[in-house]
Amino acid sequence: MTIPLWRKEALALHKDFMQGICTPTDALLSCLDRIDEVQPRINAYTVLRKEAALAEAEASTKRYEVGSPLSCLDGVPLSVKDNLLTADMPTTWGSPGLADYCPGTEELAVRLMRQAGAIVVGKTNVPEFTLEGYTDNALFGATRNPWNTDLTPGGSSGGAAASVAAGCTPLALGTDGGGSIRRPAAHCGLVGFKPSLGAIARTDGLPALLLDFEVVGLMSRSVADIKAMFTTAGGAHQADTSSLAAQAARSRPTACHPLRVLYVASLDNSPVDPEIASQCEHAVQQLVILGHEVQVGDLPLDLAPVNADWPMVSQIGLDLMFAEHPEWGDAASAKYRDMARRGAERPSRELWRTLERVAQLRRDCVTLFAQWDVIVTPTTAAMPWPAREAYPTQIANQDVGPRGHAVFTGWVNAAGLPGVSLPIGQSGAGLPIGLHLVTRYGGDDLLLNLASVCETQLGWHAGWPEI
Repeated sequence: MTIPLWRKEALALHKDFMQGICTPTDALLSCLDRIDEVQPRINAYTVLRKEAALAEAEASTKRYEVGSPLSCLDGVPLSVKDNLLTADMPTTWGSPGLADYCPGTEELAVRLMRQAGAIVVGKTNVPEFTLEGYTDNALFGATRNPWNTDLTPGGSSGGAAASVAAGCTPLALGTDGGGSIRRPAAHCGLVGFKPSLGAIARTDGLPALLLDFEVVGLMSRSVADIKAMFTTAGGAHQADTSSLAAQAARSRPTACHPLRVLYVASLDNSPVDPEIASQCEHAVQQLVILGHEVQVGDLPLDLAPVNADWPMVSQIGLDLMFAEHPEWGDAASAKYRDMARRGAERPSRELWRTLERVAQLRRDCVTLFAQWDVIVTPTTAAMPWPAREAYPTQIANQDVGPRGHAVFTGWVNAAGLPGVSLPIGQSGAGLPIGLHLVTRYGGDDLLLNLASVCETQLGWHAGWPEI
């Protein structure tokens, strides 16, 4: 049986291109046909660039014909999240005030992927200002999970996750400010990678609403494809000083086998869906079989101060942004105007205190990873919930707040650490479940190497969603 090209991973496509089995034009046409088929049901895209993409695919096809592809990603279809600036498409950020925003500049990671020959198919949907854990907005509506279109794919990279899970593109470029890559990846059965702060340099972006917590992240159906994307988009740039530090940290020797692994099943006794807990416990046992030293215990960090300050960060960020771009604030949804008003009422000392708490957390993580090589947790505390609801109000029959489903991911952003979510199984209802691996700052290569081994041992191959 011939596998449709839209089902193939990026490196598999590259191999086919090299062998002349198919061309980048063939692959793109297959993906575009798939988008036409599923977009009405999952609503992953905000804009497509079909004609330009086809012209680029034809140019890529000619490069392969003469044996000179630009990279292993040349000709591979890619989606870009709608909060990353693109020179030839609007970046709406899911908000009416930016419906036609196209400043003509482009985020560095997007430029690097294009320079490697990746074919940008279009932009993927986000919640307004990418400040939610689900994906819905007044401009484009709700994005839906391909595994069950009544449910959310999560957020804020929900459109990206839905696109890759449905076979629209094998790769997605997004961002992760508190789990925005990793949780949607878990909800959709994908690999989602948040690199160390600065490991993918950032220039020419939108205003930062979450300090330096948000980084460019990567999503695909395999760790090998993530590695290829990271090689392409990663690296230092003089305009991003954090990238210089990340480059220096990445050069340090990695830990040796066996790894010292701490499995944290719950944070501060927060509830976790029983099916998620069971699948993750089974996966951790496979780490023992692989020969790693695994201990089950609590995370030896005090996360309460940073968690308490988390809402304030985005409130102050919105207040500043709306002051600098009043037309964006005037057109924003009422919820975000209200958040900005609360940010304006905050005394300056609160932000200063938050910065000190984040700095302390990062120092504490140095101590943490002197004792442990890898921290493992569930990626999400909850299974996907209805697509138009902002968050689940109950987990395991316990009431939770807006971040109850997201307890395992946000601290990793505040600490600047790399984290990856791997698909490990599914619920009784057939919904994907993810395992979350975290390591020290600069340990991106160690993390991806471990993820690759785990993928082989734990890999979940449940076919494709019936959309």
